[in-house]
Amino acid sequence: MGKRRNRSRSQSRVLNSLSKKQKKHLRDFGEEHPFYDRVSGKEAKPQICKLSENSDHSSSESDSDSESEKISEYHKLLATLKNVSEEEDEEEEESAVEEEVEVDSEEDHSDSSLEKEEEEEEEGEEEQEGKRGGKEADVAPSDAEDKDGEVLSQQRAAEDEFTDIKHESEFSLETNFLEEEGGDHKALQKDGDSAVKASEDPFLQHMNKELKEKDIQAVSTNPKITQQLNWSTLGQLVFSTQFQTLETFKPPRDVDLMMLHLQKPLDSTWPKINSQFLSGPPKPNGPFSPLQKELFSIMNSYRDLLYPERTALGNGEEIRHVYCLHAMNHVLKANSQVLSNNSKRRDKKPRAGDDDDAFRDQGLTRPKVLIVVPFREAALRVVQLFISLLEAGSKKKIDVSNKKRFKGEYGCDPDERPPNLKRPEDYDAVFAGNIDDHFRMGVAVLQRSIRLYAPFYSSDILIASPLGLRTIIGAEGEKKRDFDFLSSIEILIIDQVDIYLMQNWEHVLHLMNHMNLLPLDSHGVDFSRVRMWSLNNRSKYYRQTLLFGALQEAQINSVFSKYCVNYQGQIAVRSIPMTGSISQVLVQLPHVFQRLEAENFLSVIDARYTIKGIRNLIFYELPTYPHFYSEVCNMLKATGGGEEATWTCTVLYSKYDAQRLAAVVGVERAAQMLQSKKNVHLFITGEK
Repeated sequence: MGKRRNRSRSQSRVLNSLSKKQKKHLRDFGEEHPFYDRVSGKEAKPQICKLSENSDHSSSESDSDSESEKISEYHKLLATLKNVSEEEDEEEEESAVEEEVEVDSEEDHSDSSLEKEEEEEEEGEEEQEGKRGGKEADVAPSDAEDKDGEVLSQQRAAEDEFTDIKHESEFSLETNFLEEEGGDHKALQKDGDSAVKASEDPFLQHMNKELKEKDIQAVSTNPKITQQLNWSTLGQLVFSTQFQTLETFKPPRDVDLMMLHLQKPLDSTWPKINSQFLSGPPKPNGPFSPLQKELFSIMNSYRDLLYPERTALGNGEEIRHVYCLHAMNHVLKANSQVLSNNSKRRDKKPRAGDDDDAFRDQGLTRPKVLIVVPFREAALRVVQLFISLLEAGSKKKIDVSNKKRFKGEYGCDPDERPPNLKRPEDYDAVFAGNIDDHFRMGVAVLQRSIRLYAPFYSSDILIASPLGLRTIIGAEGEKKRDFDFLSSIEILIIDQVDIYLMQNWEHVLHLMNHMNLLPLDSHGVDFSRVRMWSLNNRSKYYRQTLLFGALQEAQINSVFSKYCVNYQGQIAVRSIPMTGSISQVLVQLPHVFQRLEAENFLSVIDARYTIKGIRNLIFYELPTYPHFYSEVCNMLKATGGGEEATWTCTVLYSKYDAQRLAAVVGVERAAQMLQSKKNVHLFITGEK
């Protein structure tokens, strides 16, 4: 036994004396590279070897007669690594069981140390290649990321997109409990007064209500009930529902943060974050602008909303702030409810006949909020708002993982400036920053930490573009496709929805067709914690959809009316412009609007009206953005005196263009033009 231990120690000493390259060559080829052969200091005597006449015969006989070679320590080590001698087998049979365990651990130490060093060497090479190779694919988080978010590996992009191995225990809601002393995620207090206030929380009222079967069946048969509302800032609203009789829905006069049921720390951080949109002395709106006050009152009631008056130069950032507040408030409430129930279940002693339905607090999958934005720049601003909402004014900053990587992939290089071209101001505002439209990212929120690039099934919030989601959802018949992460989305926010008309509207329709479907896999869910309405495939009736765009458009209205079936009802802003963009035309020219007769919407495209000999401006279809009309008209420039008198502008329109027509010529003139079957000739002088 002692001989064997001494041999193992000598082998370890020889192994430690080898370099990494020697060890790698030893493992890969089973022998030492000739360049590293150990040469004795003494000169070897030359040996004369006589070859046999037949060179084809084996030289085994001559080799056996010749002087045997000296076996180096390296070859001895190699033999012990690969083969077990007969002498060792005999010793193992004679030794005791305890001695065998001890010997095996000592012998395996040399092998494990070799493999460990080789793995470290390969990881170092992969790290260098990862730094040289560029960026990793979106959403797929690397398990080898450091604390600052620097990417150390580019592997397993597609596989890690839906799994969470390293950080599962840290960000898993099921394995965490509510920290009572923290105060940031207190959901349901035990005292009576707090319970009364909690019952008034719109979140609990919306999520805890169980729809009856007769209500679901009546959706397809009941006519939609509508009501006209007029608010001071939003203007004319249309409130509709198919589930219940309409109740008078008035905007709040005064805003009390306590009555809004904002989750901590949002009640203290929001006034600081939103101060840029407030001016002057404190107003009854509180920490909201007049527009934000009315928008948040609708959002907080969990009704669907279509707001078509978002502008990149005007209220775009106001709207982004308020829907980020609503999304984070919803996630914090949902997570704290789960954590609170975890704590209650841990402390509660199981008894026969206990009702586990009291702890049903989640969906079939974890993602709760989906925010769809057109460009990476918009996603960057959304994430920055989330971070600010959780740490504004706090002495201790929250832990944001992968922050450095996020800034590198979603930010823009200030040195890379676009060419100095003259573009309208709204163009510069829309296409500012990183305008890549293929991205997706999961965000996990827990206590005082946010994890960016979280796998989808371990995320609370998903931020993506329609194209980024389409590549995951895939098409029918594709092998690699997944849309289970959309099964339990409770809030869907689609911002700048009009931009997708210029990208690919089919991606938006494809996304809506895969929302809130029953998942194909369980994804490790605890079904005893899943809400009953989610198990009954009724999630689409609880999903709140918020659409924000810059115009009234038939395709956007169709998505809102077809896919939004929230039982709380739908609110659409239908403010019609009294003056159209035609009043902004500065050049003097006659405008001819020629009516087309069409049987349906699809036949409008095929209606081949032919105008011959026209050299002036013709709109075959009214522009999607009304201000494009005046911009195109103002491109006409006179090259000689009196040329303006021969200019004409002809517009083809049908009854299906009512909204676009009203945006150009105004609501009153559009109504007259739609009622009349004659061509309308307008002569607008314009005012500078």
